Amino acid sequence: MMDIDLGALLTQDSAAVYLVGASLLLSVAALVLSSALLLRWSRNRHAPVAEAAIPTYEETRRQVLAEGDRAPSPVVGARDAHAAAQRALRSTKGEGVATDRLGTWTPDTLRHLLKTELTGAQVIVVSNREPFIHDLEEGGAVKLRAPAGGLVAALDPVMRTCAGTWIAHGSGSADHLTVDADDRIAVPPDNPSYTLRRVWLSEREEKHYYYGFSNDGLWPLCHVAFTRPSFNAEDWEVYEAVNQRFADVVVEEARDERPVVLIQDYHFALLPRMIRERLPDAVIITFWHIPWPNAEIFGICPWRERILDGMLGSSVMGFHTQYYCNNFIETVDRFLESRIERDSSAVTFGGHTTHVHAHPISIEWPPASLSRQPPVPVSRRAIFDRFNLAPDMKLCVGVERFDYTKGIIDRFRAVEELFKRHPEWIGRMVVLQVAAPSRTALPAYQQCQRECLDFVDELNARYGHDGYRPIHLLNESYGKDEVYGLLRAADLCMVTSLHDGMNLVAKEFVAAREDEQGVLLLSSFAGAAKELPESIIINPYDTCGMADALLRGLTMSPEEQRERMRRMRETVRENNIYRWAGNMLLDGARLRKRHHTANVTARLAKQQAARGALSRTALGRTPLGRNVVRLVSMGKGKNVEPSHF
Repeated sequence: MMDIDLGALLTQDSAAVYLVGASLLLSVAALVLSSALLLRWSRNRHAPVAEAAIPTYEETRRQVLAEGDRAPSPVVGARDAHAAAQRALRSTKGEGVATDRLGTWTPDTLRHLLKTELTGAQVIVVSNREPFIHDLEEGGAVKLRAPAGGLVAALDPVMRTCAGTWIAHGSGSADHLTVDADDRIAVPPDNPSYTLRRVWLSEREEKHYYYGFSNDGLWPLCHVAFTRPSFNAEDWEVYEAVNQRFADVVVEEARDERPVVLIQDYHFALLPRMIRERLPDAVIITFWHIPWPNAEIFGICPWRERILDGMLGSSVMGFHTQYYCNNFIETVDRFLESRIERDSSAVTFGGHTTHVHAHPISIEWPPASLSRQPPVPVSRRAIFDRFNLAPDMKLCVGVERFDYTKGIIDRFRAVEELFKRHPEWIGRMVVLQVAAPSRTALPAYQQCQRECLDFVDELNARYGHDGYRPIHLLNESYGKDEVYGLLRAADLCMVTSLHDGMNLVAKEFVAAREDEQGVLLLSSFAGAAKELPESIIINPYDTCGMADALLRGLTMSPEEQRERMRRMRETVRENNIYRWAGNMLLDGARLRKRHHTANVTARLAKQQAARGALSRTALGRTPLGRNVVRLVSMGKGKNVEPSHF
C-alpha cells in the first residue's frame, strides 16, 4: 500500500487555491486600473474621443442592466414633489416670503420652481376660456374683465413668471379690436408679463365644437347623471377641425422643439396627438377637469379609439382623483392594444409612454377676494338685510351654474322632505340658491332650468307665509366677491352634485370661514369628498338621507363645527391651487430632463460617428475598450461581445 503524505497534499492544494485567488485579485485590480486609465486618458488627452465613447458606454450599460427591470417608475413621486416644495419654500422663506407651513405652496413657490426646475423652458397654456376678455360696452367703450375661476388663478402666476404664451378662444365682443396683426396681446394690461394668443371661431364652429360635441356629447358622457349624450357626425368633424386649428397655433407659437404645453380640459381631447406628431420632443401635460367614466360607459362613444389615441399623445395625463385615473387606464386597456404598467400608472401606446397621475385641483390660498371682505358678522348682516331675513333664521346657501349635474332640484326635494318630517323648521330656515345661466342653447339645460323654477314656485306656495319664502332662487351670475360674501354669511353650504370632477365651491366655503363656523353638506359623488371627509357626506339620490343630513347640520354645535372646519381648512390650505400647478410642472420638468439627456447622448454618438474619431467597433477591439465592455456586462452575467458595443 502506498503511503500518502496527507499534510503535504493539503499544503499543495492550499497553495493552488491561494494562487488562483491572487490571480483573480490581480485581474480585478488590472480591470479597475485599466478602466480608470481609460477615463483619465480620454478626459485629459482626447476629449473628443471621450465625448463619443463615454455616452455610448453609459447607454449600453443602461440597456444591459434594464433587461431585468423594464417597469418604468412614476415621473414624479410624492417624495420628489415634497423635496422640491421644501427647496422652493426654504428659498422663498429666506427671501422674506412668509409661509405658514412647510407644505404650503404660493405664487412665489411656483416662480422659484420655474427658475430652478424649468430654466429657459417655454410654457404654453391651451384652454377654451381666455384669462382676459375685452367686451364692447354701450357708447363704444372697451371693458376688460378677468373671468373668475381656479384655472386662471393657478396658471396666471406661472405665465407671469415664465413670460409664456396662453392660447384660447377669443370670445369677447371687443377681442378683435385689441390684438395685433398676429392676434396677440400682452397681458395683464397693468403689467404685461406674457402673451395671450386668441383663436377665432365662427358661429358654426362654436355651435358644433363647443355646444355640440364638447357639451352635448363629452360632458354628459363623462358625468353619470343619466342624461343621454348626443353624438353627431357634423359635431365630431368640427370638433376635430377646431382641435387641428389649435394645434397649428401651438406649433406657430413654439420657439423651439421642446416647449412645455399645458392643455386644459375635454374641449381638446385630440390636441395632444396632433401636437406630438409635429413637436415630438414637446412635454405635453393634459388635465381633464371633469370625471372619467368606466369603460362600459365611455364605450358608447362612436369615436372612442380616436379620443383615447389623441389623449395618449400626452406626456402626462392628469385627473382629479385616482379613481378617475384607474377608470381611464381600464378604458385604454379595453379599447386599445397598449402596454400598461399599473404599478407606475403608465401607458405605452404607439411607441410613446403616457404617465397617468392624480392631481386634485383646488383654489388659491388665501383667496384674493377675502382681503376685500368685511368681518363675518358684517357680511352676515348685509346678506340678511338684503333678503329681509330674521336675525335668528338659519341660512343655507348653494352656488352653481344651472346644470343638470349639480343636483339643484334634488336639494330642493330634501328641503321639502325636511319640512314634512320636521314641520317645526318651517319659517326657521331659508335657502339662497345662486344658479347662473349656462349653455342655455342646449335642450337638457333648458329642461333643468324649467323643472327647478316650477318646483321652487310650488314649494314656496305650499310652505311660504307672511312674506316668508323657503327658497330664494337667484337665476343670475355672481361675481367672486359676491360669492364669498354669501358663503361667509351662511350657516350651511349645500353641494349636492350628481357627479362632479372636484367642485371648488366646497373648498371656497371652507376658505371663506376663518371664524371656523358653518357646516358643509357634500355629495359623495364630488371629487372634493375624497379630500374633505370632515364635511357631512350625503347621497343626492337619497332624499330622506339628505333631509336627515340637513337637520344634523342645522343643529350642530359650534364646538363640532369648529373642529370640523379647522381640519378642512388645513387640508385646503396645504392642497391649494399652487400645489396643483406645481406638481404638474414638476412632472414636466423631470420628463424634460429625461428627454434632454437622451437627445444629448444620441447627438454625441452621431457626431462621433460622423467624425470617425473612434467608432464603436474600433473601441471594442482595443484592450481598454474590451475592459469597458466587460464592465458593462458585469452584474447581469451577460456576454457582451465587442460587436454589440
